[in-house]
Order: sequence, then structure tokens, then C-alpha cells
Amino acid sequence: MTAERAGGVLLHPSSLPGPHGSGDFGAAAYHFVDWLAVAGQRLWQILPLGPLGPGASPYMSPSAFGLNPLMVDLDDLVRRGWLAEGALRQAADEAGLSGGGDPRRIDFARVAAFRGTLLRAAARSFLAQPAADPEYAAFCEREREWLEEYAAFMAIVTLHPRGEDWPPALRRREPEALRDLCADHAGELEFWKFVQWVAARQWAAVRDYARGKGVRIIGDIPIFVAPDSVDVWAHPELFELDGDLRPGRVAGVPPDYFSDTGQRWGNPLYRWARHRASGFAWWIRRLRAALGQADLVRIDHFRGFAAGWSIPADAADARAGEWRPGPGAALFTALRAALGDLPIIAEDLGVITEDVVALRERFRLPGMRVLQFAFEGDPGNPYLPHNYRPDTVVYTGTHDNDTSRGWFATASERERAFACSYLNCGDGEIEWNLIHAASSSVAATAIYPFQDILGLGSEARMNRPSQPDGCWTWRFEWSQVRDWHATRLRRLSAAHGRCTPG
Repeated sequence: MTAERAGGVLLHPSSLPGPHGSGDFGAAAYHFVDWLAVAGQRLWQILPLGPLGPGASPYMSPSAFGLNPLMVDLDDLVRRGWLAEGALRQAADEAGLSGGGDPRRIDFARVAAFRGTLLRAAARSFLAQPAADPEYAAFCEREREWLEEYAAFMAIVTLHPRGEDWPPALRRREPEALRDLCADHAGELEFWKFVQWVAARQWAAVRDYARGKGVRIIGDIPIFVAPDSVDVWAHPELFELDGDLRPGRVAGVPPDYFSDTGQRWGNPLYRWARHRASGFAWWIRRLRAALGQADLVRIDHFRGFAAGWSIPADAADARAGEWRPGPGAALFTALRAALGDLPIIAEDLGVITEDVVALRERFRLPGMRVLQFAFEGDPGNPYLPHNYRPDTVVYTGTHDNDTSRGWFATASERERAFACSYLNCGDGEIEWNLIHAASSSVAATAIYPFQDILGLGSEARMNRPSQPDGCWTWRFEWSQVRDWHATRLRRLSAAHGRCTPG
């Protein structure tokens, strides 16, 4: 990652305004890029773009390669003639989403049903065309290695919504059963391919527009994949599974800042020996795909590459886990040999040991610092700005934290006093004091959640780790954004050498 000083904003596209119940790759995404450019920001950081998993989490996706169907811009489908405008209005009325629904919250169940109905109508219209679109055919061929698996998996999920009801032959991927699936449900497979094509071309257009405005995209990939995912189903040999293709041990973290009992994520662990034997081919494909969607990539839970927390699958929480070694330098050596320089941000938060630091530094990957973790009173705290090094990405908070206002309101009296003393400020605008501290620091990159720029409280928090439901729903309205937000951020960034020219 370049050492050039830069600033940016963390905002997932689902949080954008829009008329269809959730943010997407439509007009609001372009408008937000315009806002970033006016505010002098060079980076837009997003969360994983994959299909959503349990609890609407983008970190539990059923596909490590696909895009979220809920991100598809429906208005674009109308413009292309694949969806009737009247059908869009009628579906919104029937779903109770006329006027866009709650402008500050996403009702994922309602939005998924509404958007799914319209995506199927658009697919029927497109696939009924007498001649195949050459762009669609080229996409299906180019992405065939993962797309065929994804389409088959999603077709089975549609036919058998509960995983335990899958026919054993399909769960085991027996060739005859897969052939019958493709023959009997060809239309269903084409639907899922169509959705991925539309999403990919729309996101590529947003990314190209951002580049034209001097804004680069920071993507995000979780280290692990969901247990009920096409990746585990299609490549069981790469994961620690038992004879019934179920994880015997699962991933998580020990007790930490967020939980006294740790976090039991439930993801299957990798059989790193199998990955090593293949030259880490799956990981190379995964990172190449991620870099096809973004200019830089943050890898969540980087420390798991040095050693991961392995928990018995039947354990109630994460306290019964133990550390087990990861692939270490071998993985990143293979990635660099295949892909060249690695534009990766290493999420190195939590329990970080010397081997994690050594791995990150060996491959010259910037690490992360979060200001909300800084003010416990120890001047040697590594999250305090005077302890940073340039190869650092500093955040006021991440998607897992409360907003800065929310954090300060619930922080201990000692933390609040130390923060005010360190920042030389009162408590009236803690979010902007933290933004100033991040921007003025030596860290090459400073990222601010959009909630902090808008000065929002805990009602705008994106995620609460270990809480399975009710997260990821936050959205904003353009009426909350004032001209001074961009002006103030630009002036601050310019003063600290982070601003885009002009």
C-alpha cells in the first residue's frame, strides 16, 4: 500500500439513501463519490460486498466470490428495459416500501423479498431475448470457475431452503445429481448468473466513476467463510470437516474488548496443509477477485494467518478454544508471487503477538489503530497517536465499534478525562476532536466512519460483535448532510497533507 498520506470515509453501500429500502449501486453511490471528492477524500472504505449471511452479516456470506444481490440498482434495470417501471411501483406498494420504507433502517427480510421478486422479473425479460448478450456470455465464461458452483449452490438453497433438507447426493456433490440439477433447473441457475453479472457491471461502473474523481475503493474480505457457503460445499477438502461435512472445530477469538466470553463465530477452519499443497490456489483466486472489485483490500482478522483460535464446535462460547498455527509467510509469499505487490491492510486488532507483527512487517502491510481503544490512561498505549508509525491506518472507530459520540457517552470517567486531556478539548465535539487527532497523526492513512462526520450517536451503530440479530441496518438521509461537513473535512485534510488536489 502506498505511503502517500490520504484520508477517507468508511461507509457501506447498503447505508446509502435510496428509494428501494436499502442502499445499492445506484445514483446515491455516485452522489457519495461526488461528496468524497468535494470533501477532499481519496479513499472510500466499504465492508464485504458478498451476499449476506445469517443476521444479514456481510462477514458470513454464502460466497467468497459473489456480490450481494440486494445491491443491484433496480432503476438501472428499468432503464435497460428489463423491468417495467409500473412493476417496480406495484412491487414497492405490495411490500410496504412505497417511498423507500424507513429511510434510516433496513428491514432486510422485506427488502430481500421485494428486490428478489423484481430481480426475477428482470431476469425473465433478459433471458427471453432471442439472442444472448455477448457481455453476459463473456462474463459467464470469464467467471466460470466460481460462477457455476455459485449458481448451482443457490439453486439448491432455493429448492431446499434449510440445509439439513438437502438430498444427500447433492450435499456430497455426486456427479449424476449435479447433472440432473443443471438439466432440471437450468432457468434457476441462469437467474443467479444474471444477478451476478448485473451486480458486477454496476459496481464496476461505480468504481470507474470513483477513479475518475480521484477516489480509490478499500474493499474488505473476512479471513474465514461461512459454514453454509458454496465455498465449503464445493471445496470441502480445504476445510476441517468431519465425515458428515460438518465442522468439528470452529473459528472465533478469546475473551477481548468486546466480550468476556470471547466470540464464537462458527466458521469452519482451514486445512492449511491442503492449501499449501495446492500452492494456495484458492486464496490466490480469492484475493485476485477481491482486487477486481477494489483498489486495496482490508483482510479481517489478519492475526489468524499467524495463529487462529480453534473452538470445539459443541462449545457454548469461545473460552474453550486454543491457538493453532496458521499458514504464516508461505501464504503471502505465494500471493505476492502470483499477484505482485500486495495492496492489503492487515486488520491486526485484538490479541496481537510478536509473530503477528513480524508477519505483517515482513510483507510491508500497514496495520490498524483505533482511537476508541486509546484512552485507558497509559501513555504507552499503542493506539495513542504519538505511538504510531507511518505504516498505519488509523480509524476513529470501525464497523464493530460504537460511534464516537456513543462511545464517549458510555466510556468510563477516567477514559473521558484522559481523552479530553490528550486531545486538549472539551466534550462537546468529541467526534471531530478524534477526526482531527487521526488526520494530524503520522499514520499514512486516516479513515473516519461517516457516522462520526455526521456527529451521530449510538442509534447509528453498524454492528455489535457477538449480537446475532439487529445489526447492519443503519442508513442515512441526505438531509442529515450539511455543506459544512464536506468543507470542514476538506480543510482539515488539506492542513494535514491528506487532501485531493484542487
